[in-house]
Amino acid sequence: MGQHDILILYYSRYGSTRDLARLIAEGVESVPGANARLRTVPAVSTVCEASQPAVPADGAPYVEYRDLEECIGLALGSPTRFGNMAAPMKYFWDGTTSQWLAGALVGKPACVFTSTGSMHGGQESTLLTMMVPLLHHGMMILGLPYSEPDLMSSITGGSPYGVTHHAFADGSAPISPEEERLARAQGKRLAQIALQLKRS
Repeated sequence: MGQHDILILYYSRYGSTRDLARLIAEGVESVPGANARLRTVPAVSTVCEASQPAVPADGAPYVEYRDLEECIGLALGSPTRFGNMAAPMKYFWDGTTSQWLAGALVGKPACVFTSTGSMHGGQESTLLTMMVPLLHHGMMILGLPYSEPDLMSSITGGSPYGVTHHAFADGSAPISPEEERLARAQGKRLAQIALQLKRS
């Protein structure tokens, strides 16, 4: 069987959401036949003269709309901004009308993940609101089931809506062992279900 791409699309300001994305990618690639395609979005600015380079200096390439069309599943990640996804990620999704009209994502599975500076910084509301545009695109939302024992034992992050990370205000907290396992499990589950749907 050939490789099928799972798109892991994230925005990260201080690196924690990127670290979760990489762990989810490990989970995806633990499934035979699945390939993780890591992509990010450029920052946005209220200053018209400010711009990002066409190619990021490091890390994942910038996402293109064809990545949505070519993937068989999606993991979407963003840090929390007042209980919602960050503006750069929202800006990208606001430009996906052509993909919505074409039904490019209809029937594909998706999951979400986030990182916050404080324990009560809107982790769950960010995950829930990130699901909304995916539902408009006709995607099937996957949660993180309580069959994952780390959901009951983690004191830093993780929820049935998707893996989370408590990074502290300065972004200094490393991903905890529980968060690592949950991120890998989420990627593995997404890949397994995406491949099952693709075969059927």
